[in-house]
Amino acid sequence: MPLLPLDADQLLTSTRAVRKRLDFSRNVDEHIIRECVEIAMQSPSGSNNMTMRFVVVRDEAKRKAIGEVYRQCYEIYRSLDGVYIGSIDKGGDAENAQQKRSTDSADYLANHMGDAPALILACTQSARMENAPSMVTASTMGNVLPAMWSFMLAARARGLGTAWTTIHLMMEQQVSDILGIPFNEVQQACLSPLAYTVGTDFKPAHRPPADSIIHWDGW
Repeated sequence: MPLLPLDADQLLTSTRAVRKRLDFSRNVDEHIIRECVEIAMQSPSGSNNMTMRFVVVRDEAKRKAIGEVYRQCYEIYRSLDGVYIGSIDKGGDAENAQQKRSTDSADYLANHMGDAPALILACTQSARMENAPSMVTASTMGNVLPAMWSFMLAARARGLGTAWTTIHLMMEQQVSDILGIPFNEVQQACLSPLAYTVGTDFKPAHRPPADSIIHWDGW
């Protein structure tokens, strides 16, 4: 399919978390998902050991079941003051207005995750990392997180929307059971809806100056 006319910088700065603008009525063909995975496979992998795995969920009953798990986890998340997106004070009127829009969008997805025509679970096939040294955790997640971001960029270039979420990991075992994922051998890292977007005109988000997060030559 033809790609959107975006240069590299435009693609990187306009790949947003899409929630309210997901088109739940339009199917996403298998070959397009496969193209996105093929691109994701070109991402870096530590020791040239590709442990990343993608579980693509298109079965309606399984999508709905995962959506219900996500909704339940989201209700727990909503109760976490200072963690829940809607409880964070950004310190300014414009910043808080943006935070309110993001909150409304996240709340919406909590009730509609299972409505997306496809759900994408990014996983790593390796031993579970509970209580593992930080080097092991970083290295293992470094095999799947760049791949998932590449998948999202490829999806954006094809007019598809995604949203990086991890809230379902509160009940990761339940999602593993729904999909038959071997829990002790495959660790989930990210869950995203996948759908065509209503319009393709996404813009860069407001961010503080780069120097506000750069530490030159030391902390």
